[in-house]
Amino acid sequence: MPRLFTGLEVPRHVADVLALKRGGLHGARWIDPENYHITLRFIGDVDHNTANEVADMLDHLVNSEAFTIRLDHLGTFGGDKPRALYAGANPNAALSRLQAAQERVLQRLGLRPEGRKFLPHVALARLRNVSPIDVAQSIAFAGHFGPYEFPVERFVLYSSRDSVGGGPYRVEETYPLAA
Repeated sequence: MPRLFTGLEVPRHVADVLALKRGGLHGARWIDPENYHITLRFIGDVDHNTANEVADMLDHLVNSEAFTIRLDHLGTFGGDKPRALYAGANPNAALSRLQAAQERVLQRLGLRPEGRKFLPHVALARLRNVSPIDVAQSIAFAGHFGPYEFPVERFVLYSSRDSVGGGPYRVEETYPLAA
């Protein structure tokens, strides 16, 4: 069974800059820069027939418009028990429309709705047994952050192996966005 999700690729020049934020945080499992992406919709483990239906249905979204992403801050998920460090993207209307359109298409296929609110970000590290103070100090030590902008001209259907996250990810299909 493939494990699928849709996302946006992070260009190499931006990934290289984000990778400079790696290190100095005990308990962080840093994600390799070639696996940086912005998840639009986690689909999960599906059978091969469903995977083919997903790939076909996403073709109907190619009329979505191209846009620009702006990464403008570092943040964490998990509150008092941080579990991830990320580079946050500034939401914009085109990004929100693309994500919402994917959600609608995938629900029409019978997939369960995404339970979490969409928060566009690039995961940089998975955290385990890291105190919030250590994370805050690491973010402060990282210094000035961006902003880093890049154009988005397509979205991607990714597959991943069953793991705790962080890759490796494989591009299964690409879907161009209208200029």
